[in-house]
Amino acid sequence: MTAPPAELLARADTELRRLEAAATAVAANLVDLDDNTARKELDGTRLTGTTAAAWADATTALTQLWDGYGLLTALTTSARAARDARRFGDAEKAAYVEQVLGRSITLSTATVPLAQRGLLGAGQVSTTCTPAELLAAMEAAFATVVDVATRAGDVWQRLLPRAAELAAALDQVRALTGPTASTTLDEADRRLGEVTAVLATDPLGCDENGLAAVRALIDRADAERTSAVELREALTRRLADAHTLAGELSGAARAAQAAAEAVSGRFADADIATIGGADADPGADLAAIDALAAAGHWSLLSGRLADWTRHARQRLAALRDAAERNSGLLGTRNELRGRFEAYQAKAARRGIAEDATLTPLVDAARAALWTAPCDLDAARTAVTAYQNALTALTATHTRDGQL
Repeated sequence: MTAPPAELLARADTELRRLEAAATAVAANLVDLDDNTARKELDGTRLTGTTAAAWADATTALTQLWDGYGLLTALTTSARAARDARRFGDAEKAAYVEQVLGRSITLSTATVPLAQRGLLGAGQVSTTCTPAELLAAMEAAFATVVDVATRAGDVWQRLLPRAAELAAALDQVRALTGPTASTTLDEADRRLGEVTAVLATDPLGCDENGLAAVRALIDRADAERTSAVELREALTRRLADAHTLAGELSGAARAAQAAAEAVSGRFADADIATIGGADADPGADLAAIDALAAAGHWSLLSGRLADWTRHARQRLAALRDAAERNSGLLGTRNELRGRFEAYQAKAARRGIAEDATLTPLVDAARAALWTAPCDLDAARTAVTAYQNALTALTATHTRDGQL
C-alpha cells in the first residue's frame, strides 16, 4: 500500500492533537454541567409545558453529547496508540490518516428490512462522520443543554425568592387582618398559587407579570386593612428614619468630597473614584415627601418613601465606597513611600546606598512616588525593583566578605 503524502500525515497529526485537547476540555465541561444546580433541578422535577419540551430536546442532546464523548475518546486513544506504535509502515500510516481525517466514526447502524433490500443490497446501513464533524455536533448539543439550563436556572433564581417574599407578605397581611374576610387577599392567594405552580414545573413558560399582579393585590389588601391612624404612625416613623438617613447621606457626601479632593491632582483621574448623579438633590425629594405628609396624603407617601429610601441607601453605599477607595490611594502611596525609605535606610547601614546599581533605581522610585499624578502600579514596580536590587547587592557583599 502506498504511504499517504507527508503533508497529509502532518495534517492528521495536527488534527489528532486538536482532538485530544478538545476531549480534555469536553471532559471538564461535562463534569461542570453534571454538577450544575439548574440541570439537577430540571432532571429532578416533573416538568410541564414549554420547559418540558425544551428539556426533552436538551436531554436528547445531552445523551448524544456523552455518547459523542465516548466515541471521541475511543478514537483519540486508538489513533494515538497507532501513531506511537513501533510499526508504522505505509499501511498503518494510511489507516491512521483515514481514522483521524476520514469518516471513521460510526454514529448508528440500522438493519434494512428484507422487503426493502435488493439482491445485492446490504443488510445494515451505517451512519458515519469524521471526528471533526462529531466534535462540531457535540458543541451544538452542549450549547442546547446549557441554554435551557441557564434560562431555567435564571428564572428560578429570580422568581422563587420573589414568590416566597409574596407568600410571607400575604400571610402577614392576613394575620393582621384577623378573622375578617378579604376577597382581595383571597384573589392574591389564588393567583400566587397559580404562578407558583407554573414556576415550579415550567419556569420557561412562567409569566413573571403574575407576581407583580399579586404584589398589587397584597398592597391593596394591606391598604384596606390599615387604618388612617396606623398608616400615619407607621409612615411618620419611616419618615423620621428617612431624615436620619438623609443626615448620614450628607455626611457621607462631605467625606467622599474630602477624600476626592485629597487625591485630586495626586493620582490619575482614571484611578480616582467618582460618584455619578452628583447634581441630584435627595433633600429636595425628601422635602416633597414631607409636603405630602403635611397635607395628609398618606396613601401617596408609602411608595415614594420606599423608593427614596432605597435610592438613598444605594447612594450612601456608593459614597462610602468611593471615599474608602480614594483614601486607599493615599494609604497605598504612603505605605510604598515608607517601604522605600526603609530600604534606603537599610542600604545606608550596609554602606551601599551610593552603589551605581541602586542610583537609577532610587531616581525611578522617587519619581514614581513623589511626582504627581502618582501611578501606583509603576511606583510598586519601582520599589520592588529597588528592593530586589538591594537584596542582590547585600547577598553579593556578604558572600564576598565585604560586610
